[in-house]
Amino acid sequence: MTTLSAGPAARRATAARPSVLQRPLASYYLVIVSTGLLLAIGFIMVLSASSVRSYQTFHSAYAIAIKQGLYIGIGLPALWVSSRVPVKIWRRTGLPLLLLSIFLLCAVLVPGIGRNVDGARRWIALPGFNLQPSELAKLGITLWGADLLVRKRKLLRDWKHLVVPLVPVVAFVAALVMLEPDMGTTIVVTSILMSLLWVVGAPARVFAWMVSSALLLGTVMALAEPYRLARLTSFADPCSTTHRLDKGYQACQGLQALDAGGWLGLGLGASREKWAGGLPNPYTDYVYAIVGEELGLLGTLTVLLLFATLTFAGIRIAKRTTDPFARLAATGITVWIAVQALVNMATVVGLVPITGIPLPLISFGGSALIPTLVGIGMLLSFARAEPGAEKALKAKQGRLRQLVLRTAATPAGPVPRQRSGTTTRGPVSRRR
Repeated sequence: MTTLSAGPAARRATAARPSVLQRPLASYYLVIVSTGLLLAIGFIMVLSASSVRSYQTFHSAYAIAIKQGLYIGIGLPALWVSSRVPVKIWRRTGLPLLLLSIFLLCAVLVPGIGRNVDGARRWIALPGFNLQPSELAKLGITLWGADLLVRKRKLLRDWKHLVVPLVPVVAFVAALVMLEPDMGTTIVVTSILMSLLWVVGAPARVFAWMVSSALLLGTVMALAEPYRLARLTSFADPCSTTHRLDKGYQACQGLQALDAGGWLGLGLGASREKWAGGLPNPYTDYVYAIVGEELGLLGTLTVLLLFATLTFAGIRIAKRTTDPFARLAATGITVWIAVQALVNMATVVGLVPITGIPLPLISFGGSALIPTLVGIGMLLSFARAEPGAEKALKAKQGRLRQLVLRTAATPAGPVPRQRSGTTTRGPVSRRR
């Protein structure tokens, strides 16, 4: 018995073939796959976590999930359109979007315009939809900040040009967000600013000044409002006798949901915390706790891994692109999604105090979902512009088109053979 080994030419071809992560379209497909899986998991978990509250409110267990499906149906075409928009169009969009978000952030604070929910005025009620201006502000700051730093790149050696007007404008937006109040979104907005400054090479003293100022301001605001101070004091032990039925109730119920899930969970739809009197906000801010309760540690780690994959792909896009604006914008979008997801999950597992921000692509709500999908579409647009990506994508599309044409040209089935001595034209003549 003989064995056949590959020849020298085959070995050279195998050695020259790049690995999966070295191929031009690796980032493109990583973003698509991780986003699609997170959206699918999010829709299933919103359907499960909202079924009880949905039936109590709308007399249908599927009403809230149908609404989430509508938001996804709007967001996916927006993702596709944004993935086809050229980089120069995104640069022109930054300033108008930032000005619009500032106007809406001012409007949401006006009584009668902003909708007050649980003491926070974060939404503007529209027909069939609640608009959250702070979500638009994340996108506006990312685009405007990236364009500003690119236009001033020759002046950035002077720290004054590096800081002004970027830092004052973002600080003003963050102050408007804190007036709602919304500490979680303020953290995300600040993270976007710091990521932009990090990419352009800001000196360490700028970051030290920003971090110390943020800590000082946060301490003053925590001491100024009793409910914020109560959240900080109840954070260390939310299930204690003192905080269990007060400020620590939501955090304690979330921890109990995770504990009940164990390794593999109670099963999809079997959550006990989603029932009345259980976990508050089970399909919005605390949907991650329902994931842990129903799907266990395996489910929570899967979600964490998918966010890590999306973050890796975004960083890879920022590193591989040759356009300075795309590099900055991709970094800002990636940090936006990664920090928001990390803060939400850290809140649920009890590592940080409750901040009140949704889990991207998972939590219910179109006001957060649609801008996030637009930002991911921008990542896809930048990934398509990577070196060799456009050529590889056209080659794949060409092969797919040839496959479709070849399939269409193939006969439906074999032509039936005729028996000898018979004909299809008229009756067979009688034998004489």
